[in-house]
Amino acid sequence: MGQGMARNLAKAGFPLTVATHTPGKADGFARALAAEGRDVRAASTPAAAAEGADVVVSCVPDAPEVESVHLGASGTAAGARRGAIVIDCSTIAPEAARKIAARLLEKGIDFLDAPVSGGQKGAIEGTLTFFIGGDAAALERARPVFAAMGRRLTPLGPSGSGQLGKAANQILVANNLMGVSEALAFAARTGLPLAQLHEALTAGAANSWALEVLGKKMIDRDFKPAFAVKHQQKDLAIVLATARARGLPLPGTALVHQLLTALEARGRAEDGTQALLTVYEELSNPR
Repeated sequence: MGQGMARNLAKAGFPLTVATHTPGKADGFARALAAEGRDVRAASTPAAAAEGADVVVSCVPDAPEVESVHLGASGTAAGARRGAIVIDCSTIAPEAARKIAARLLEKGIDFLDAPVSGGQKGAIEGTLTFFIGGDAAALERARPVFAAMGRRLTPLGPSGSGQLGKAANQILVANNLMGVSEALAFAARTGLPLAQLHEALTAGAANSWALEVLGKKMIDRDFKPAFAVKHQQKDLAIVLATARARGLPLPGTALVHQLLTALEARGRAEDGTQALLTVYEELSNPR
């Protein structure tokens, strides 16, 4: 995700300094883009990457990494100037986003929680959707940066609201995934030709992104990760904890979470979420 987003920022003409957790990765990426004539350089730490920047963009796995990248000893807050804006595209708990925003604001740095939808394809093509929480004035200042990475920017309210919007997105994504898996498992067991059925389903009321993209992968037995099971499970754990704190039952989402747990138990946490189909196949073929 981060590489596609960074590449689009460079293509839009922004001077870019990149830092990564993996040693040497930032250097290789910067050299590759510099060879294309882009103004890109590498930094050894987030603090060094943030020096002199008006806007800092981060995309990491979870809240502890967000906190480390921005508030750790060599975090961006140690290098960024007052008045800088942090755009964090990670998916984390809303409460964590609010706490990080408050701590950065104490240092004069605005924080926008802006998790994304669109996957690796959207990151590469610059078509991401951003769910945005935080100060409206900071968003307006950062709008050109967002525009280089995505097509739809949706401000949803104060800090943490972007994460709540992403949680709603993941509820729909997960339940659509389950529906597609059930439908195709049923179709296969009843002997239907899956390719022809897929063509018919995508032309009618049943169509969805999950059916078009993940359904096709299921039929092709392509379980390579575009979005890995382990990442979906992290997101769904956030969703369920957020709902539980508000006394809201989410039975469908809880069921998908448990089905994906069964997939993890089979050693398939690194597979794409479309591998959920295989759980249904195994359930219908007991040993």
